[in-house]
Amino acid sequence: KQLGSLEFDGRLEMTSPSLDFCALSAFRFLKPGTDFIGVADTGFWFFGTVAHDAEKRPSGIQNFRMQQMVDQSGQPIDEKWEVDAEGLAVKDGIATVGFERNHRVAQFRIDPENMKAPYRQLDFLVPARELRQNRGFETVTHANAYGQHEGGLVVVSEKSLDKAGNIYAAIIEGPHKGVFTVKRNGDFDITDGAFLPDGDLLLLERSFSMAGGVKMRLRRIYGESVEKGAIADGPVLLEADMGYQIDNMEGLDVWTRDDGALMVSLVSDDNHSILQRNLYLEFILHQD
Repeated sequence: KQLGSLEFDGRLEMTSPSLDFCALSAFRFLKPGTDFIGVADTGFWFFGTVAHDAEKRPSGIQNFRMQQMVDQSGQPIDEKWEVDAEGLAVKDGIATVGFERNHRVAQFRIDPENMKAPYRQLDFLVPARELRQNRGFETVTHANAYGQHEGGLVVVSEKSLDKAGNIYAAIIEGPHKGVFTVKRNGDFDITDGAFLPDGDLLLLERSFSMAGGVKMRLRRIYGESVEKGAIADGPVLLEADMGYQIDNMEGLDVWTRDDGALMVSLVSDDNHSILQRNLYLEFILHQD
């Protein structure tokens, strides 16, 4: 249960008879630890609420629903290459989504009952030629409001590498916009991230091999290294393999519980496979 500075606090396995329920790529809480919005890389939005028991551990998912992403005329988009949604940030009623294959960062007004087409696209600064087809922006997150980037958006690719083998990323809003890279550590790729209250960036990473199966890792990137032209890096907080109850962990959010505990929530992407699961995990992050 105690894994370095992280304490495991609960797990749910999510199933549904609906064939649309799969491929959960990213999510963010609209209310800390309860109401959430998410995207699936099959081109769906999803919404719901995490319920907790008397001990504050996750006990179920309530009011879950999904809706398909639509084009400017309101018609559902069926071509996966157009709606391969991988990263998500939320602020002031706006959802910012990172898409790969057709690489873009687009913004949507949040309406859980009727999500419409994006109202604008953002310049993601990283040269498009440097983005690999299926290794685009998996992390889209807002920096701390009172930090050096003043709440601006930060994007990090999954595995689009520069000549030195580091991972392309960018600060695309705020007073210090620019491209930076994240040091690639081992054979792990980046699947999501969120800023911690102290300004550090918590990254969720994943590795897969036929011999070793799926692994996950949480890495704490020093906030001061997230700047134009820098190579961002930081220590590993947690690494887990198939000896633990994990799967293809793809989505992450950070929130503060009502008792003041700093929480980290993760979701997995089952890739529409009967061999994989949709999991929801919660951890307490103890600050040193």
